[in-house]
Amino acid sequence: MPPLPKPIADYVSANARLDPEGMLQPFAGDAIVRDDGGEHHGQAQIRTWIQEATLAARAIFTPETCRDDDGALVVDGLTHGDFKGSPIRFTLRFTLDDDLIRVLEIS
Repeated sequence: MPPLPKPIADYVSANARLDPEGMLQPFAGDAIVRDDGGEHHGQAQIRTWIQEATLAARAIFTPETCRDDDGALVVDGLTHGDFKGSPIRFTLRFTLDDDLIRVLEIS
């Protein structure tokens, strides 16, 4: 797998440490996260999403493949943690702008 761009690599690395501030840092102030049918706008909502969706379940994403898709970087991999069905395969679609994560869509 080719190296991930810095904001994505920083997010993945912080996720592996279950470090909420490190996970939040690569996001733009007005970023959007779309996950599980919901949208989280801005750093305050994204911080809450990190606490509830990631830290509470100790969910750690391990990237396996990445590809460019019309300007977005699509990263596939397994997420394991303390949740039913672990591990589960997820696709994370990142839109970057100015070395920050502008949009993260998880499916």
